Amino acid sequence: MPFHMVSKKLLYAFIGTMCAISQPVIADGLSQLKSFLGNTQTVSASFSQLVQGKQKKQSSTGSLELLRPGKFRWEYVKPYQQLIVSDAKKVWVYDSDLEQVTERNLGKALGDTPAALLAGSNELEKGFVLKNAGTKDGLDWVSATPKQKEGSFEQITLGLEGNLLKRMILQDQFGQVTTIDFSNIQKNIKLDPVRFNFVPPDGIDIIKDKE
Repeated sequence: MPFHMVSKKLLYAFIGTMCAISQPVIADGLSQLKSFLGNTQTVSASFSQLVQGKQKKQSSTGSLELLRPGKFRWEYVKPYQQLIVSDAKKVWVYDSDLEQVTERNLGKALGDTPAALLAGSNELEKGFVLKNAGTKDGLDWVSATPKQKEGSFEQITLGLEGNLLKRMILQDQFGQVTTIDFSNIQKNIKLDPVRFNFVPPDGIDIIKDKE
């Protein structure tokens, strides 16, 4: 699967997902995750992403801004530029190299994805089966298994340390594994709402999904 298609699905990463959790230290990963969702309104962070398929690897870097509920800005900087923006109603995926933008309804775009877990409702168990997954590599892990089997991801695993979300690992239906590491995390800082608006540049192709 082309890497730019993978990144579109991750938008809702992954968002997401960079999550600074600065609550008092809590024993297990699941408690930390729930505390984060209940106490975090904004997040700003940098990320590095590695997609590993059966025949190749693709790495990228970028930044994320998250304004809960539903607003996020996920921006790839290297090796190419791609911007994914949600204003809590619509999601735009802008590929500058392809000179096109895809517009989707937020609810349809998210589904049972990492963004639904972190940027959406706090009702975690509604879309996922959540379990503590032990400690490994110095991180406390939580597994999130989507209840809807037709979604893009078969398994999402979140690694936390010191009440910070440090890593996400996503396994998709095509056998690809995506690892996202977060750094420079800032929580509950003021973010400009304009950052979550998107105006398509003149002259690009606009693809709208059917509602």
